[in-house]
Amino acid sequence: MRVPTPQTAPPARRALRHRILAVTATAATAVLLGGSVLTGTAAATPGRGPKVPQPPAQMSTVGGDRLGQPGTQVDLSGGAPALPAKLTARSWVVADAETGDILAAHNAHWQLAPASTLKMLFADVVLPKFPSTEQHVVAASDLSGMGAGSSLVGIQEHQGYSVKDLWLGVFLRSGNDAVHVLAAMNGGVPKTVADMNAMAKELQAGDTNVVTPDGYDEPGQHSSAYDLTLFARQGLQNADFRAYCSTVVAQFPGDYKKDKAGKPTKVRETFQIQNTDRLLSGDYDLKRYPGIAGVKNGNTTNAGATYTGVAERNGRKLLVTVMNPAPGHNNVYREAAALLDWGFAAAPTAKPVGTLVPPLSAVKASASATPRPGASAPKRIDASASTSSSSSSGLWTAAGITLGTALVLAVVIAVVRRRRPLPGAVPSAGRSAGRGRRRRR
Repeated sequence: MRVPTPQTAPPARRALRHRILAVTATAATAVLLGGSVLTGTAAATPGRGPKVPQPPAQMSTVGGDRLGQPGTQVDLSGGAPALPAKLTARSWVVADAETGDILAAHNAHWQLAPASTLKMLFADVVLPKFPSTEQHVVAASDLSGMGAGSSLVGIQEHQGYSVKDLWLGVFLRSGNDAVHVLAAMNGGVPKTVADMNAMAKELQAGDTNVVTPDGYDEPGQHSSAYDLTLFARQGLQNADFRAYCSTVVAQFPGDYKKDKAGKPTKVRETFQIQNTDRLLSGDYDLKRYPGIAGVKNGNTTNAGATYTGVAERNGRKLLVTVMNPAPGHNNVYREAAALLDWGFAAAPTAKPVGTLVPPLSAVKASASATPRPGASAPKRIDASASTSSSSSSGLWTAAGITLGTALVLAVVIAVVRRRRPLPGAVPSAGRSAGRGRRRRR
């Protein structure tokens, strides 16, 4: 039998040889360019079939040109360890929460369904508007418009709840009922959606379009791993945001107790709710991640599982966002934990491939504060007057991971101060203040 030569080889074999040569040439080029690595530009995601949607050939370059390229962006030329094997998420980002440096990313700007991670943007908008002690009696109209199969915390019409209760319902149980009540307090769902889109623009989160405030699957609603990381970083400037997203379990108001005659008394019962973030609360097959301090998870039919988390180790604080990994129990948390482990190991030597940008207001404030040639410099810049942002030198503390009001599982004190303000940013003091039938978390 004649052995096929390159000229006589079957077309399929020639095509395979060409692909191997192309991959080899790409890798060699990366080495010549200083060790920058670009992999999987349009290939099927590992662990998925060939029909999986692929990212656009070119995406947004907000935060750096490399972030607009499909595939994995990482620079290991400084001696950083290799990325975890067998990552399946369609998109992910690992970033330093202090400096904003993006240590590695995969399809960072791919516009995907966000599920309940979009509630971080909802909190960025609505949480600062109402004191935690404010009481609200729920009207029937407050709960209208929720999608079928929505995740609920158990809010009842004509019952009163504090703003704190409502936010615990949002962060722990991902309750769409709590979101809709808070949206009603904010002037209604349409206004809240408009406010969220305006905030996304302010944060330079151009991959995000909000249709529902709770993240429920709707046509045209999308975000990205990059944008979700911006939302988390912005929210963590707020002390209440930090407290809610790091709470493991809490007591939630229920029915009023009844007397022997069956009439309601003034004593209200409570029931326990637990955070569905498994890196925070753990699971039968997953340990709580050391140093974790929130922030939000999600799961819908279109989005798959999504997650953004923040953790601290040896004084370093990292943010991670993972979107739509291969299906599997707790897969999104396992991949997030693996990326966090890599980030903590690689941070001293990995070269950034991008950055988390500051809000537009911070950029404008910096531009207006820059003296013109010949003009006298201002005597003082009032830092406290500028917008609190992820790019600021403001403080945020990843405070108590609390078990109800009595048992503290862990306390992660993560004081984040910008080491290198982004170009154009004005340092400022931080503010305080299911899968299945379209079920979402």
